[in-house]
Parts: sequence; structure tokens; C-alpha cells
Amino acid sequence: MSIADNVKRVRENMERALGGQSRPLCLVAATKMNDAAAVQEAIAAGVDACGENRVQELLEKDAQNAYAGAPKHFIGHLQRNKVSKVVGRVALIQSVDSPELLELINRAAEKQGIVQDILIEVGIAHEVQKSGVAPEELSALLDCAARYASLRVRGLMCIPPLLAPGENNRRYFAQMYQLFVDISNKKCHNISMDFLSMGMTDDYPDAIAEGANMIRVGTGIFGARHYGA
Repeated sequence: MSIADNVKRVRENMERALGGQSRPLCLVAATKMNDAAAVQEAIAAGVDACGENRVQELLEKDAQNAYAGAPKHFIGHLQRNKVSKVVGRVALIQSVDSPELLELINRAAEKQGIVQDILIEVGIAHEVQKSGVAPEELSALLDCAARYASLRVRGLMCIPPLLAPGENNRRYFAQMYQLFVDISNKKCHNISMDFLSMGMTDDYPDAIAEGANMIRVGTGIFGARHYGA
């Protein structure tokens, strides 16, 4: 199937997952390891944004105008020494999980005279090998973010555990949604819960059913990635 066919199918699945509800959903095409032509096909097919995992790949494809026509997001682990290459280049950094990153992003944005939108990544399953702030430490990190004038928290993001056969991640998505609601109700300064980014190719219908309004789909749009030997 073509990229356009895949985007159409994902959109149909998104609509079904809403179960009759009417609320905005943002489809982010996870463009890792896909070339500029493929990214442009996805944009032409109607994805809402493009999400890149690697800074070098972001820079290379940006130079080729790969993302023309859609906002860029950074969705991968952001190394501290590469913050300045991402801030101001993307509409949204989805993977902020530490006070150190907050400080560096704010500093880089301040130098450019901009306000950088970010999401806070939550390690909802407490997996030590994955990035993300622990749920019990989220409040303190948000308090830290609220002090910076050159960044703006727009919501939360998570990457739940890989699915085993017969399992699903709905309990983690439900926990994330509860965090999202709790923070929304507090109405903290400089903290807006506009986006709850969760769900990828294998589980985005469950994520939407549990309250996600932003999903990140790669394989479901572009097909399986081919990693070198």
C-alpha cells in the first residue's frame, strides 16, 4: 500500500477509536529512517506534523526541505550537547525529562528571543532503561519548568513498554490521562495541558480510547524500517 493509503487507514482507525466522540486528534508521522521524498508523501497525504528521533537526521532532512508544509517535532531522546541545534528549529520538543534539559532549552531559546514549546516525557512504567521523569517526580519538574520564561510546557508524552503477545498498554495510558487531568485542574503558571502524546503504530487506538489527542505513527505510515546489518 502507498503512504497515502496508509495515512487514510490510520485516520479511519483514529476515528473508530474515538467511539463517536468529537475531539481534535493530531497525527504525527514518525519519520525516522525515511527519506525526504517519503516525508513529503506523508505531508501531502495529510499528516498533521512530522516527528524526528535523531538530531542529525532532522538537520539533514530539514536542509532538503523535507518537512515543508507541516510542523516539525523532536520526539527522540535529546542529548544536552545538541539542544541548541533543536531549539527554534522545531515547533515542539516532546521528550523533555530533566531540570538540566529545561535549563538548557530555556537558555537556547532566550538567546534566540523565542519561547520554545515542549512536552514533559513521563516514564509511566518506571523502566530504568528508558528516558522520562518518574510520575512521582513530575510535579517537581513542572514547578521547575514554570520558572523559565523562554519555554512553555504544552502537555505530556510517554512511551509505554513494548507489548507482549496478548497484552496491551491501556492501564499505562489511563494513568497518563489521569496525570494529564490532574495537572490541567491545577492551572499552573506557564503550564498548559494542551497535548497528551501517547500511542504508536501498535497501540494508538488504545491510546486514543484512553484520552490521547496526539499520536506518533511511523511503521503504520511508512512501512517497516530496514536497519543495516
